[in-house]
This record gives sequence, structure tokens and C-alpha cells, in this order.
Amino acid sequence: MRHITKGTEHFTYYELCDSTNSNKQCTAYGKTYTVNAYALEFFQKRSAPLSASITTTGTAQPGAQGDVNGVGWEVILRTFADQRIAELFTPVVYGSLKAAKYYMSILDKEDYGVQFNVVKSADDARRGKINLVDTGDADPQPGVASKEGGKAAVEALEAAVADLKEGAIDAMVTAPIDKESAQSEKFSYTGHTEFVAAHLEGEPMMIMCSDRLRVGLVTIHIPVAEVSSNITKEKILSSLATLRQSLKEDFGIVEPRIAVLALNPHAGEGGMLGTEEQEIIKPAIVEAFEQGTLAFGPFPADGLFAGGGYAKYDAILAMYHDQGLTPFKTLSPDGVNYTAGLSAVRTSPDHGTAYDIAGKGVADAQSMRNAIYAAIDIVRNREEWADWTARPLQHFEREKGRDISVKDLKLPEAEE
Repeated sequence: MRHITKGTEHFTYYELCDSTNSNKQCTAYGKTYTVNAYALEFFQKRSAPLSASITTTGTAQPGAQGDVNGVGWEVILRTFADQRIAELFTPVVYGSLKAAKYYMSILDKEDYGVQFNVVKSADDARRGKINLVDTGDADPQPGVASKEGGKAAVEALEAAVADLKEGAIDAMVTAPIDKESAQSEKFSYTGHTEFVAAHLEGEPMMIMCSDRLRVGLVTIHIPVAEVSSNITKEKILSSLATLRQSLKEDFGIVEPRIAVLALNPHAGEGGMLGTEEQEIIKPAIVEAFEQGTLAFGPFPADGLFAGGGYAKYDAILAMYHDQGLTPFKTLSPDGVNYTAGLSAVRTSPDHGTAYDIAGKGVADAQSMRNAIYAAIDIVRNREEWADWTARPLQHFEREKGRDISVKDLKLPEAEE
């Protein structure tokens, strides 16, 4: 399976062969492709739009419409200015129509002009249209952190999460929010991840993902001074279990290999630079391996990334935020933030509000596009995983020193 992205175009194709070697022509996204007949069914299935909506909230840093004073609306408008993206799914944007019109008025119409289909709820969304649920007026002040901008971000996020929880939409893609501006009696979380986790079922894990690299985190938004005390054997085991399940269910990896990073420089140097590796991290890796998880390490972070060793693994488990995100963003500047382990899918671009460039028309929308593509892929991967695991092959125990073969099984009696 390969993913190809060109501008706003994204599609998946399968390299499959059969004995007949007969080829067929099929069209997707305005182009014609020759595919093997055996692969045609898969190609058509993956090319079909999602039946429900994917929510793109637009306010500030780690949330919905995102902060109206940041680059959230710019990357949303730039993404949906190319109407062809609606062939992939049914977009429903949650945010201020007034803010959207403001940014369209100050930015280039050709690159940022979007004709929204304003609806009262996701249930009214139309396929092929860029739908918008207006969550209230907002007066943008590009580049200025304000309580008004934070309030608008939270209102859009709450509306989107409510519909996500009810199943009105398939997934949610959030534009960045400013955590400090968003703080209020209604929002006392350190980020999108924590807010979404509080409203959905499951144990959340932040996974940064791209075609090149996936990085999961044991701890997320806590002070560095508190990281060591929050690293426990139980937490690492839980993180490895969540990461392994997500790699299988959300990314389609049959049995993933996971590299676990050390906490201290040089993996502790045998206890000279810290004992967490010997007392906590390594015992957790050994126990996880004995339970069937292909976990390896602990590895010093600098050596694993600088030497390219990360490429040998399907994912990396980092101990804290900057340990994982610094190399990830260096190697994958257009990566995606995915909240794994929950009952619904939420992704976001891997950048913040970028107040310093807000309103200037220079923000790169590729990470937003990639977040949308990732959400689509994860939703479909989950559907396929549920289908694959719904009817597992029967397991037959050894009997009298031999395996029971197919010819030993009793066939069902024919109906008369």
C-alpha cells in the first residue's frame, strides 16, 4: 500500500497481483489509473468518500476552529479552497462564520476563498459541499492572544466533541488553540488531548505520526521537573499496550516493533547518570516482551535518531514531550498529532497558533491536510480491523499428539 500526496490530492493504491494478470481502468479524483483486476475492489473501496462527516474545528492552538487570532482559519481556508478535497469526505467546519469571512476578506481570494454551506448541525451536511456549523460571532485580532479568542475556540471545540461523541461525525481534526487564552471555568485542561480524553471513552495517548516516523509519549503536558516521578513500570506497560493496539488497529501493522527510549543521557550509564533505566524502564520492557509485545530498548534518544536507528521500528515510545517531539518535528515538519486509545478519532496539525505570522497568508496548510488524510485513513483502518477480527479463524487444539487436520473435521449436514 502506498500513499501519494500532491498539493491537496491524496490517494492510496495497492500493489497486488493475481494469476490472470488482467488489468482494468478506473477513475478517481479526476484521473484515470490502470489497476490489476484483483486490486480493483480494494481501490474502489478506498476511493469512496466517508458516509459521514469529518469535523475540522477552527479556533486556536490544540483544538477546534482553533484560536481565531492564530493561523487556524488560514490553514482551514487554504485547505478547502480546493473543492476537490470534498471528494474524499464530507467536511463539517465548526467555527465562526464571521471570522471565516474576515480572513477571506484580507487574504487572496484565489488561495483562500471558500463557499461554505452553512448548516445548523452535522445532520444537515451535504456531500460534496464545504459545510459549516456557525458556533457564534467572533472578531479576530490576528496575532493577539485574547480571552475572546480562547472562548470562541472552546465553543467550537465543545460543539464538535458533542457531535463526535454522539456519532454524528466520524472523526475530528482540530486547528491549534492557545492553552492560556482558553482557560476558563468551562475549560481547565492543558490541551486538546486532555479535553477530548475527558469526554470520550478510553485511555489517551499522544502519537505523532508521518509516513516516516511514529512517536508515542508516556507523559504529555507536565513540567520537566515532574517527569521522573511520573515514570512508572505500570505506566510504561500501559503505554506500550496502547501503542501496540493503535499500531495494529489504526495503522494496519500486523505485529509492530517498538523502540523504547531511555530517560537519562546515555541510558543512565549503568546507573551513574540515573537509575530509572535499570529499576523501571528495562523491567517494563522485559515484562511487555514476555507478554507478546515486540518492545526493545531502552535506547539513548540522541543515538537512535542521529544514527537512523529509528527507521528499524514501527514506532518509538518516548518518556516525555520534548524528547519525542523535537526529533519528530525535525524529521517530519508536516507531521500529524493523533490522540490514540479513544473511542473516536481525533487528529490535528503538529503546529501551534503561530501568532507571529497570523493574518499574513504565509502559513503552510500541509500539516492540516495531512491531519485530514490521517483521520480518513484511521477511520477506514478501524473499520477494516473490526471486520477482520469479527470472524477469527477457529483454533483447534492438539489431540493425541497430532494436529486435527481439515479432513478430520465434521462437515455440516446438507440441507434437504
